[in-house]
Amino acid sequence: MEKKTNETLMRNVNLLSRLTDQEVGMMPLTEAPLPSVDQVKQVVCLVKSIIFPDYFTKRQPNETIRSYYIGVHMEELLKLLIKQIAHGLQFGDDSRAISTKQQVYEKAEQLALQFVDALPEIKRLLYTDVQAMYDNDPAAPNYGEVIFCYPVVNAMTHYRIAHKLHELHIPVIPRIITELAHSKTGIDIHPGAQIGEFFAIDHGTGVVIGETCVIGNHVTLYQGVTLGSKSFKYDAQGNMLNVPRHPIIEDYVTVYSNASILGRITIGHHSVIGGNIWVTHNVAPHSRIQQTKAVEMHFEGGLGI
Repeated sequence: MEKKTNETLMRNVNLLSRLTDQEVGMMPLTEAPLPSVDQVKQVVCLVKSIIFPDYFTKRQPNETIRSYYIGVHMEELLKLLIKQIAHGLQFGDDSRAISTKQQVYEKAEQLALQFVDALPEIKRLLYTDVQAMYDNDPAAPNYGEVIFCYPVVNAMTHYRIAHKLHELHIPVIPRIITELAHSKTGIDIHPGAQIGEFFAIDHGTGVVIGETCVIGNHVTLYQGVTLGSKSFKYDAQGNMLNVPRHPIIEDYVTVYSNASILGRITIGHHSVIGGNIWVTHNVAPHSRIQQTKAVEMHFEGGLGI
């Protein structure tokens, strides 16, 4: 029996060790180390400690001490980010053009520094999101609870970090970051989506925001909302095209739970989209879109069941 066990193990080890053509075609172009999910998590934690220093690190009594700790976190963030960006660059279309490890790290450092320069704007936007959530939820007793507990703040922190990295054309890392939030909060925001300031998602579970969505300012979504695509376009060879295919949501729009807004349509400003409906056409500004009223039907003796 032992001989048969060993033969079975060795046979399958040999089979699984062979690189198939399909496997080779799916591998990154270079042999550099892959990004570390754990270290990308640490990048997000460091950004949170910099942007919300009184909530995710020990509260400091004055700006001098605060600046010291933020400086320490910033230095660690830069070091980690350079390394992870360098590992992620192998997934890019131009990875072959970067011939040496030194060139890879030089490019990664340039990109990481550009991200650091964007941190003040990321902070500004996130505090508008906190304000929007506080203003939209009568159950929120204070700003601290919103920052510390609400899933939208977690999801939007991940998204706003990822979106900036996406704008810098950094491969893979942005998607890792948004998927970390997706798995934890149930809020799925593609890093390529464009979201304005004062954005709120109440409850959040099941919200989906597609890659080419454009969302204005002061927009509120409720749980289960899908901002998705309705159909796809293909080239002459039958390859799917990455073209704008998700909705445009203008300023001061509210979308209630489980609504699906699909395709490259525009929801006009100051509109309200009711729950549990399917919208595939443009909506004029100041509109109210609701489902038809329920029809009451009475049955006796089990009829209709």
